[in-house]
Amino acid sequence: MKYAIETFDLTKKYKDFLAVDALNMKIENKSVFGFLGPNGAGKTTTIKMLTCLIQPSSGTGKVAGYDIIKDPNAVRQKIGMVPQLVSLYGDLTVRENAELCADYYGLSRDLKEERIVELMELVDIKYAENKLVNQLSGGQKQKVSIVASLIHQPDILFLDEPTIGLDPTTKRILWDLIEELNSKGHTIVLCSHDMYEVELLCENVGIINNGRLATFDTPQGLKDTIIEEERSQKNLRITEIMGKLREESEMNGESLNKLDKALVDVEKEEGEFRELSVMISNMNQDLFEKISNLPLVFNVHQHKSGRLTMDISCAECAVNDVLYFIIENGGNITSLSTKDPSLEDVFMKVTAKNQAEGD
Repeated sequence: MKYAIETFDLTKKYKDFLAVDALNMKIENKSVFGFLGPNGAGKTTTIKMLTCLIQPSSGTGKVAGYDIIKDPNAVRQKIGMVPQLVSLYGDLTVRENAELCADYYGLSRDLKEERIVELMELVDIKYAENKLVNQLSGGQKQKVSIVASLIHQPDILFLDEPTIGLDPTTKRILWDLIEELNSKGHTIVLCSHDMYEVELLCENVGIINNGRLATFDTPQGLKDTIIEEERSQKNLRITEIMGKLREESEMNGESLNKLDKALVDVEKEEGEFRELSVMISNMNQDLFEKISNLPLVFNVHQHKSGRLTMDISCAECAVNDVLYFIIENGGNITSLSTKDPSLEDVFMKVTAKNQAEGD
């Protein structure tokens, strides 16, 4: 099975409100997929249809190879769900909650015991198996939710904001757990507003807005798209500026200087620079001035530590050229980093664009 989830014009309408609009999406089997969208975009409604909590108004979908309309019980046997708000019985112990879920899915006594022990050890919660759920921390409750959702060995696990409100240490533990579950063959559908989390864990990302799939790609592919769009916008602005200059005067020396300044301003405005940060252990004034005069480099700042931050052209070879120049001129580079568009930048741009088109 190539795809764990497929949708075919999946649509949900509430009276006059179209919550999900002919959604077509494919999620690869045994992958970690990030499903993103602003509040009210249709994300939760889509998940409810895929987990057979509500029926579509039209269209359909397949989950683990089963049709969500024709075979909802088969779908339910193949999925697990960890909701944002933990849905456990607070007056029962960790073990009692796990046993209750195992009984619901009809596991035999031996298999039930085997699975409970295995999963509690996997998520490191066995030490608290006799504690009431109400006595647990938020991170511990999320671990118990994962035990309950995996008790019947589902192929696909839906995680809705699994780390919201958790401290950084617990969050990291759950991230490691998600990666381990995926390595064991589980498909993970992660709904999250934490862009760092999505970029860290997910192989592909889909962003839904106004009930429609606004974009779908790898995290890096989405960021590369933003860079290309900004480059196209910049080139368009350059063409406009050059046209105006030709109308104003002949291309004499003064006009050429004006054009040079305009091109730099446009690059800054359109985000055609990327930030490069370099630590040079033997920095001196001569090397600083040489770097500052490079045609690919703008806005060089030297910090007390010796670190330089600068804006450089987004040309494909720019980073290599700058680093090679520093080394050739005797600079000793001890660390470096570049700043590219983030997944949050992509999310903001895609949803804003989609909203404008909808208006």
